[in-house]
Amino acid sequence: MGLPLRVIDTGVREGRANIAFDAALVELHAEGAIPDTLRFLRFSPTALVGRHQAIATELRLDYCRTHGVGLARRITGGGAIYFDEGQLGWELVYSRRRLPAADLAAHTRRICTAVARGLSQAFGIEASFRPRNDIEVAGRKLCGTGGFFDGDTVFYQGTVLIDVAPERVMACLNVPRAKLEKRQLDRPEHRIVTLYELLGRAPAAGEVEQAVVDGLAGDLVLEPWRAGAGPLEEARAQAIYAQEIGTDAFVMGGDVPAGSDVGAASLTGAGGTLGAHVRLEGPAGARHIREVLLTGDFFVTPPRLVLDLEAALRGVEADRAGAAVDAFFTNTAYDLLSMSPADFRTVVENAIASL
Repeated sequence: MGLPLRVIDTGVREGRANIAFDAALVELHAEGAIPDTLRFLRFSPTALVGRHQAIATELRLDYCRTHGVGLARRITGGGAIYFDEGQLGWELVYSRRRLPAADLAAHTRRICTAVARGLSQAFGIEASFRPRNDIEVAGRKLCGTGGFFDGDTVFYQGTVLIDVAPERVMACLNVPRAKLEKRQLDRPEHRIVTLYELLGRAPAAGEVEQAVVDGLAGDLVLEPWRAGAGPLEEARAQAIYAQEIGTDAFVMGGDVPAGSDVGAASLTGAGGTLGAHVRLEGPAGARHIREVLLTGDFFVTPPRLVLDLEAALRGVEADRAGAAVDAFFTNTAYDLLSMSPADFRTVVENAIASL
């Protein structure tokens, strides 16, 4: 017998409402109020940024607003994506104790490999996991994924591209030229592929759902059972939407610090991009950090890790900033999928040195 897994489908929802439901699942699972769950979801046209991204940098906001594309911010890290009814979202919320793995990278590999196998078997394609967090066919992205730990609760989500115009996807996003050159792509839309392109038809959402369920159930030894979303989840999602997730303050994020007293730096590697903006104050020789903003498409656990680091750096003497970053990670339980503590130290020190 496998481990029981509730399967729900919440249909098509507006972007921020979907993200609020994500947060509700995490909270209620951590409280022991809901069982391990696989949720399927779809969006009305929405451009989403990762939890730590600067939205004005990652999205073409004028295009989105002109074309009626909603704006939302995920509770997971990672990069910006476009979502509409032609894509199927899937997400797992489950106990680390029931499906143990060494770290977030191990959970990522295990889940993505299972989903890739389910899609391959259902549709006769050769989908495979590509670190750090993609499912690809012949080097082109069919699914993007990401997640985090929150105590014993794991939240992991992904997107299957069924039938969406790649040009529409990329029109909403600011894709760095360096990212395209690394993949040897002359046009951004060549980076992704849909099931429609691979099969010559667009499978029904139910077909894709079953492929994901079968892949996860087989590889992770699960016993899926179908149900509907409960009133407790709907009520919690509505409350979270009103208090945070649905607000412009959350979605648009804080303003990126600017001015002659602000230093900026970034680094880009195999793990993605990390940036820092640091505002200093005080007289020469005794400057300290007034505020710091860390941005990028990285994945961290727990979800508040970056916010806590930013708070820990406020008031720190400028020449002790690197040591303060080291001390924070030494005294904090964390997991980093794509960056290291040394990367955070480097980008903060470089931002200060740029002044």
